[in-house]
Amino acid sequence: MAKTYRLNAGTRMINRVFHTMTRFGIGKAYRHNLTVRGRKSGRLYVTPVDVMTSGGERWVVAAYGVSNWVRNARAAGEIGLSRGGRSESVRVVELGPEESAPVLRQYWREVPVTRPYFDVTGASTDEEFAAEAARHPVFRLEPVA
Repeated sequence: MAKTYRLNAGTRMINRVFHTMTRFGIGKAYRHNLTVRGRKSGRLYVTPVDVMTSGGERWVVAAYGVSNWVRNARAAGEIGLSRGGRSESVRVVELGPEESAPVLRQYWREVPVTRPYFDVTGASTDEEFAAEAARHPVFRLEPVA
């Protein structure tokens, strides 16, 4: 049974630490700060995320489930990514389950801290990883024209 992500005071503190580290380019190279406009408030929200890269393409995975940043990114269709003083705007395209499976497998392998939030193992099939896409949406990142 997968663990459920809870946003509490401890989690907020950890997110602030990772946000600050990422802002200065400290930590894992795949970690970025995602900025998205709130779908109701219009305010800008920032959260640390992990960007997966393979074959020249990039994706962001909702490792902790369908959270507010996911809902806001779906509504906006565009997010900002920043790390170490560099920032860019990118379009987000949500992948279907079959397209998500290899990205989710890569994410599960490369970011072990999030494994408890998934109902798969290293021996799981592509179909089992594809089933995780409903709980862990994957977005392809595309340049803004």
